[in-house]
Amino acid sequence: MSTDDTKTRLLDAAGPIFAEAGYDGATIRDICKAAGVNVASVNYYFGDKQRLYVDAVKTAHRQTVERIPQPDFGPDMTPEDKLRALIQMMIQRMLASHPAPWQLRLVMREVLHPSEAGRELVEDYFRPIFNLLVEIVGELLPASTSREVKHRVAFSIVGQCVYHRIARDVVTILLSQEEMELHYTPDRLAKHIFEFSLGGLRAVAARSCGEACESADDESQSGRAPVAASSHRGQFPDSPSEREPST
Repeated sequence: MSTDDTKTRLLDAAGPIFAEAGYDGATIRDICKAAGVNVASVNYYFGDKQRLYVDAVKTAHRQTVERIPQPDFGPDMTPEDKLRALIQMMIQRMLASHPAPWQLRLVMREVLHPSEAGRELVEDYFRPIFNLLVEIVGELLPASTSREVKHRVAFSIVGQCVYHRIARDVVTILLSQEEMELHYTPDRLAKHIFEFSLGGLRAVAARSCGEACESADDESQSGRAPVAASSHRGQFPDSPSEREPST
């Protein structure tokens, strides 16, 4: 058996076991038995159980991403279209299937209770997506918007997507099966989250512009040269339904 084959078998066996039992509940013996390898193989190929767990989590996330890749943003895409596409990707990754595959269950364990594996997951995979979302949010808000505000807006958007994963079973209890099947599909939820987020962005932009105008009035009354209010760079449509995605 080749080195790569043994490592792959260990990772394939470890992922579902870690997803079901957690790090503490999973045993090296059970993992090796499922992989059909000697119990010494974990130390030989990974060093210890912790490193096997970290690699299993990262493998689980990579397999999820490969099924639902990040959208390509063309040069002519508007900020709104970028936001719509990114939300679509996030909600599809969260709700690609139900019940969730072991890959998603393992990754969500780390989202809710981060370990060293979670920290590596954040730096290697989550941070680039978060930074991209913050960049898109920045295109839709006034240039003067602080980094902290853009971060809060980005987390609000992500939170809506994550909620429908971690609370899926509760939502299923609260609503009828007919309503779930008709109105809580990934496409319907992505559309709602996009429109709701766009409305929130409009409110943040309007408040920011209003504060800038008040500041300019105060400066004018005090005899200082007023600072012009920054116009926001994103051109919001009057309503999300009035514009179609760019093709």
